[in-house]
Amino acid sequence: MSKDKLNKEHERIVSPTMQIVDKFKHNKLAMIGLITFVLLLIVIIGAKLYIQFTNYNLANVDISKKYMKPSMQHIFGTDAQGRDLFIRVLAGGWISIQVGILSTFLSVVLGVSIGAIAGFFGGKVDTLIMRGTEIVSSFPFLAIAMTISAIFMDLDVQLRLYLIIFILGFLRWTGLARMVRGQILSLREQEFIVATKALGISNYNQITKHLIPNVLSYVVVSGTLTFAGAILTESSLSYLGLSVTEPTPTWGRLISLSAKNTIVMTNYWWTWIFPGLALFILIMSINVIGEGLRDAVDPKSQYMTKEQRIRLKEKRIREKERAKRRKLTKAAM
Repeated sequence: MSKDKLNKEHERIVSPTMQIVDKFKHNKLAMIGLITFVLLLIVIIGAKLYIQFTNYNLANVDISKKYMKPSMQHIFGTDAQGRDLFIRVLAGGWISIQVGILSTFLSVVLGVSIGAIAGFFGGKVDTLIMRGTEIVSSFPFLAIAMTISAIFMDLDVQLRLYLIIFILGFLRWTGLARMVRGQILSLREQEFIVATKALGISNYNQITKHLIPNVLSYVVVSGTLTFAGAILTESSLSYLGLSVTEPTPTWGRLISLSAKNTIVMTNYWWTWIFPGLALFILIMSINVIGEGLRDAVDPKSQYMTKEQRIRLKEKRIREKERAKRRKLTKAAM
């Protein structure tokens, strides 16, 4: 590679967004997490489409097939009612994905909106909003979720699902609101915001078009971690029997049905291992993606171009070769 080409590449200006993407792409652990999450999502969506278009009945019971071990016919085996666990685990995954996406969306919308308003206007508005945020954050989340779920136990399955989503989204926005407020408090004093005020741009446009885009990277990281937390919380509620009820499966509920009996847990391990493993893989992949995004958006983390990485790799190879030569020289002496 010629020096002129290297110099031109070195002089090439890389946008902050492309730097974030590039840093994330070169984080091997984050990429493994992303690939794992995408593959799991594809399988779950495929199972949902199969259930929908074939009118597969999740409540269908066949006692003659109960507790069948994993085989080619039933990949994950069957449960106490003879129902295929492979389909039920993937159907439970669809519930978890729904809860994660919708509750995270609600949480992000509330957190960004409230944090942006508090940070932009400041003064009494900021004080009032922050006191309200502190009140919401002081609510005992799990106790409230359990109480509300128990009160509305007799609701339709879909309505109970939306209720869980609302509870998770409404009570989890406070941390994001504080973070957005802090970022906007510093951004609103910068020159580009002063210029927008001088040009007479409305407060709404200042917030939505100039301030919020500058905090989106932090919002994405927070949203990713909130997504994983929402899935884990829904699984906990399902385990306690306070989420979606039978015959609609959820991962927490599938584990709970096995955990009630030690004999089942010992002799019929597949009834809880597979839903537990699916939950573990999904949560771990999302958390790894979140950590990768956090490192990528961190301005203090080092960024290297492709050519710089090649040079670094070549330097390490040369250092290893020198070390080997030194060892051979010492051995010869």
